[in-house]
Amino acid sequence: MQATRHGVTIETVQGDITRQPDCEAIVNAANAELRTGGGVAGAIHRVAGPELEHECRPLAPIQPGEAVMTAGHRLPNAHVIHCLGPVYGLDKPEAKLLGDCYRNALRLADERGLASVAFPALSTGAFGYPMEEAAHVALQTVLETTPELHNVQLVRFVLFGERDLQAHDNALSALSGL
Repeated sequence: MQATRHGVTIETVQGDITRQPDCEAIVNAANAELRTGGGVAGAIHRVAGPELEHECRPLAPIQPGEAVMTAGHRLPNAHVIHCLGPVYGLDKPEAKLLGDCYRNALRLADERGLASVAFPALSTGAFGYPMEEAAHVALQTVLETTPELHNVQLVRFVLFGERDLQAHDNALSALSGL
């Protein structure tokens, strides 16, 4: 699904976040120490190689809602934006902190002159954020942030499963009036 707001195309696709060669940056669902983990972080670190973790060390720790950028190393993307999403039920207020992840990642990409960013569904794996709720927060935040973006022209949500894609499609449709 696709929608355009203020010159920014927002799209949802099913796929692998590490296989988005047409995006300048992908977003890592990072842990506070920016280390290799499971899920999205593990997949990104495996493809990027050990140089990614080495570059991350001096940037850690980060707090929920924060975003930092590194090179993509062996990924097909020039950059990785690392975001620490909230742990659902623990980090409060969850919706604000999750929104901060998307907002801060987009602002960082825009400040660096990047035109395209691919996001996974932040905080929905091991951090326990319910998918439908997370999709709504993510899409609402992106739509609200588009007026302040000058360089970012494409925001892609890359969802692993069909259910995750459907949740994001539903949120995008409801929030953008499609």
